[in-house]
Amino acid sequence: MKRLETSLEHFIFASRWLAAPFYIGLVGAMVLLLVKFAKEFFTLLPQVLTLDGGQMMVSILTLVDVVLVANLLQIIVFAGYENFVSKIDTGDHEDRPEWMGHVGFSDLKIKVIGSIVAISGIELLKVFVNTEAYTNEQIAWKVGLHMVFVVSGVLFALMDRLTAGKPGGH
Repeated sequence: MKRLETSLEHFIFASRWLAAPFYIGLVGAMVLLLVKFAKEFFTLLPQVLTLDGGQMMVSILTLVDVVLVANLLQIIVFAGYENFVSKIDTGDHEDRPEWMGHVGFSDLKIKVIGSIVAISGIELLKVFVNTEAYTNEQIAWKVGLHMVFVVSGVLFALMDRLTAGKPGGH
């Protein structure tokens, strides 16, 4: 019976590799974001002298938004893969991010919600710079959604802090 149990446990442990294609897909999504970034950048380039300040700001905030989403995906790929699949062996590579290998599941949740709040904030800033393109109802929905993200982030951080000192916490 012990042999069966050991085999089952090895099988279950090996099943973590089923998650690897998801992380590969997220890397592919980063490639798509790079294409989106390039499209936005090269669309902006010839218009740089003709756009007014507000339009220029909205265009640049769109680029910032794409970068923040790419950063979020990078954090999820690195931390998720290392937490749930396998350690990433970079040796002593000088460019290895310091946080890599030290972001646990709890830290990952906080980083994800923080990134979502930042992305939502950028989207809201784009709305405020270009209010004439939105109805009051649309603006209210965007502000409300942003506040939900902010409150969720605060609650995640609070739960994290409350469980930090307890057995079974992190």
